[in-house]
Amino acid sequence: MQTMDRVIQPEMESVKRDNFFLKGKWGKDFFKNDNPIVLELGCGKGEYSVGLGKHYPNKNFIGVDIKGARIWEGANQVREEGMLNVGFLRTRIDFITTFFDTNEIDEIWLTFSDPQPKKPNKRLSAKIFIDRYRKFLKTNGIIHLKTDSDLLFESTLDEVEKHNYELLEHTWDLYGEMIEDLDPSTQEILSIRTHYENLFSAKGFKIKYCKFKV
Repeated sequence: MQTMDRVIQPEMESVKRDNFFLKGKWGKDFFKNDNPIVLELGCGKGEYSVGLGKHYPNKNFIGVDIKGARIWEGANQVREEGMLNVGFLRTRIDFITTFFDTNEIDEIWLTFSDPQPKKPNKRLSAKIFIDRYRKFLKTNGIIHLKTDSDLLFESTLDEVEKHNYELLEHTWDLYGEMIEDLDPSTQEILSIRTHYENLFSAKGFKIKYCKFKV
């Protein structure tokens, strides 16, 4: 991981001091442009960050995860293919506000997040996390959720209704009822499949999807 120039591994001291060197400067100092920045939180092997980076060369993508062995796979692909619009941040999402400044992020993807059946406040779509995202998400910024979990999907829709977020799209069976109605480009984006999605789909789980503004 130390050899990957597209991976940032902050030391805990910068988290404690809230003086992370790229906060507010990701576009200028890391990507070297002022294109929109999209986060994939809990990115795993980074399939969505890499896949979206290929689809949108004029956007920047940052995959965030704490597991270095997972991130390595996406980071290695980025290095081998010379992709300069994709990077990775190794950290716990609990500390996410330490790394991004006001209005720095345009969109967030939550791809197959842990549904946390016994800890609802640990779900990445819970209000405690949404309030953190708001600190750096631009006005009218979009949050996407893709999951196999009925529990996580239902709780997310409940949060959207309870807190008056603006629900833009939702389906309980992405590949069965909705995807054919979308334009080809969007179909292709939503058809990017993560390692976990392939595992869940093989077991017969339906894939749920929604996007909303907060």
